[in-house]
Amino acid sequence: MTRQGTDAQRLGGPDAMLERIRRYVEAETPTGDEARASELASLIVEDLRAAGCTVETTHARGYGVHILARRAGDARRPLLLLGHYDTVHPTGTLERLPFRLDAGRAYGPGIFDMKAQIALSIEALMRATRARPVIILLTCDEEVGSPTSRPLIERIARECDAVLVLEPPLPDGSAKTARKGVGKYRLEAYGRAAHAGIEPEAGIDAIAELAHQIEAMAALAHAALGTTVTIGRIAGGTASNVVADHAEAEIDVRFAAVAEGERVDAALRALRPRDPRVRLALDGGMNRPPLVRTAESERLYRAARAQAAEAGFELGEGATGGGSDGCFTAAAGVPTLDGLGVPGAGAHTLEEHIRVDALEPRTDFLRRLIENL
Repeated sequence: MTRQGTDAQRLGGPDAMLERIRRYVEAETPTGDEARASELASLIVEDLRAAGCTVETTHARGYGVHILARRAGDARRPLLLLGHYDTVHPTGTLERLPFRLDAGRAYGPGIFDMKAQIALSIEALMRATRARPVIILLTCDEEVGSPTSRPLIERIARECDAVLVLEPPLPDGSAKTARKGVGKYRLEAYGRAAHAGIEPEAGIDAIAELAHQIEAMAALAHAALGTTVTIGRIAGGTASNVVADHAEAEIDVRFAAVAEGERVDAALRALRPRDPRVRLALDGGMNRPPLVRTAESERLYRAARAQAAEAGFELGEGATGGGSDGCFTAAAGVPTLDGLGVPGAGAHTLEEHIRVDALEPRTDFLRRLIENL
């Protein structure tokens, strides 16, 4: 980086934010690559300290470090800005999706989900004055369900008056005031192998059994209540002329209400083999609770909408089927507003991008939230 670029970054502003976004994007951080995650974490920690934060990190074995930054303020309880810096993109994606500016968009792996959003939060902190205390928590395992960060997220959230989740907004730029809960499962069927031509009767067909179970699992969906059960992957068998002794399916469950998640979970655990000679084994469970729109979260949204109007844009609201760490904070009883990042599209794809023209108003919006919420 040039000295000019370094100075601009420390001073803040649109050019500095784009430069910061570039640095973050070009440091690839696929979930589970501890070394790469730690390299980017060191850059983020440096930027947070330059924004006036005290920073500590927590080692997450196999993932990297979770970053916890605090900036002092007035006597009010803090706001929590919540995000993550791991991405779904494998190392090497940058060669196919390099950081670039094109027709008012900035492209790059993880730029929308959610490295630009981290840069936005740091810029807003640099601009904020007369602010209440702010905590920023950035984790390194969100894309796989936050297995090591969930206790930290819930503990820190309970210290705060409200949680602002800097995940990407809805396609029209709206905040997310409701999210579905998520369940992840794997069902395995164990039978007995046999030659399909010579003695098929000696075999116990795990694939045939799994087919029956897939029908039963799919029937647990309830469209009217927003409950979906998706069989995302199946595998089994060794060859076309062998009765399969093993088969497995991975199941994704989404639910808008806790009771629905509990219903599906209980039904999956109650599955019994149609062929009594087959053994079934179920792993997994509820990964994230739903983010339910409450009276408190509605008040938080209305306050945010007023600040967005001051920043020059209208902030809508809506729901999504995807989960986030905001699901944990909402379930912990802390008012949570999600999807407050820079608009864009193409998350998790080779078309991932943000709208450059939205960087300035969204930064001003977040600054206003920090100062006035």
